[in-house]
Amino acid sequence: MSGTVNVSGSIRRRLLLQLVGSAALLAALLFFAVLGFVRNVAEESHDRILLASASSILDSVSVQSGEITADIPYAALSMLGNVSDDRVFYRITTAGRLLTGYADLPVGRSTNQVAQPLFQTAEYKEESIRVVTLSRRLAVSGAPVLVQVSVAQTRTGQDVQLSQLFRSALHLGVAFFLLASALAYWSAQSSITPLRALTAAISRRGPKDLRPVTRPVPSEMAPLVASLNTFISRLQTSLSRSEDFIAEAAHRVRTPLATVRTQAEVMLMRVDKEANRVGLREMIRAIDESSRAAGQLLDHAMVSFRTDSLEQDDINLTDLARELADRLQPVAEMKEITLHFAAETDVRACGDGILIQNAVRNILDNAIKYSPQDSQVWIRVETRDGLARITVEDQAGGFGKEDTEALTQRFVRGANARDTIGSGLGLTIAREVAEAHAGQLLIKNSETGAGACVTLCFPAP
Repeated sequence: MSGTVNVSGSIRRRLLLQLVGSAALLAALLFFAVLGFVRNVAEESHDRILLASASSILDSVSVQSGEITADIPYAALSMLGNVSDDRVFYRITTAGRLLTGYADLPVGRSTNQVAQPLFQTAEYKEESIRVVTLSRRLAVSGAPVLVQVSVAQTRTGQDVQLSQLFRSALHLGVAFFLLASALAYWSAQSSITPLRALTAAISRRGPKDLRPVTRPVPSEMAPLVASLNTFISRLQTSLSRSEDFIAEAAHRVRTPLATVRTQAEVMLMRVDKEANRVGLREMIRAIDESSRAAGQLLDHAMVSFRTDSLEQDDINLTDLARELADRLQPVAEMKEITLHFAAETDVRACGDGILIQNAVRNILDNAIKYSPQDSQVWIRVETRDGLARITVEDQAGGFGKEDTEALTQRFVRGANARDTIGSGLGLTIAREVAEAHAGQLLIKNSETGAGACVTLCFPAP
């Protein structure tokens, strides 16, 4: 079916989904990376404070009079209280015996060797605690004694802090995703902007505009534009050949038809038998119809050709219409038709004089052709509503209930034209000329209802 496009999806949607999907993946990675980092930093900070407290307590352990004593400094435990409102526990043991503190406090593995600080997480009094254990040897009566200090703190404050850090990391991930999505949308829009611009530039062209596309495009679109220009060139060549063929055929047909018609008219004057005279009249009628069709085919081919390279001259529509009326006056007088001409002085338009003359001649010729004997045709030239107008009104009966828009299509004729010689191209030529000049062709019945009223409208300069 003409105009049907097989659509396989949207490039913008695909690109947008890919970019947004990538943004979501990166946002998730960023969230977990930031969460892991801040969790480690928070735990490290808490462990360092816990270690500093344990070191301060261990430094307070000394040997006096052969006995190990501990004078726990207030600052050692208060530094933990300043960090959060968690509970603090401690235990000091010497050679495996409790010196002071909480006896049931869970600590790391017991060892007789001095080791690095030992951190562990355990449950104590139905709460989660973080414990650090430090060891040091002291000389008592000349013998080394292992002293262990364990300091613990509940993890409620740390959990609250980690929860806050989790929310912050989540907000950061969401903000990153929204920003990345906005940038993805902008990137998707920007990526297809050249394609949209190319589409708009081509869609604004008229049906006969077959110029090659010269608009700058990205390198990825260059093969598409090159293929499109090649196709346009082939199409232009094909149309040009078709128009040349029609013009040449119409020209070659008209000349022999004129010769045959002359011979038929001579024979008609010489033949006395009525049956032969009727046959000759039908022959002359058929020749006239063929000659007129060939002439209008030639006119239509000329319109199609000149529309592609439209002239832009200053046209005096008043003089143009008056000259055509004078030229067709003898034809009108043969049917006793009176031509009335009324015009404003110097109604002007900008365009191709040959095409406008062709359009007006076809409209006026139709009015004379379809009008009955002893009738009238009015030709008016005026400027109204910012438009230069040439109106031809006849007394040929009008268009009845027909679709006047359809009458401007090629080879379409009204019901009142069945017994009249014609090809159905006159109004088509007039419409195409008007559209080529950014104007319009108005077709309606006359206000009196006695005939048709056809108006050519052009933008006034």
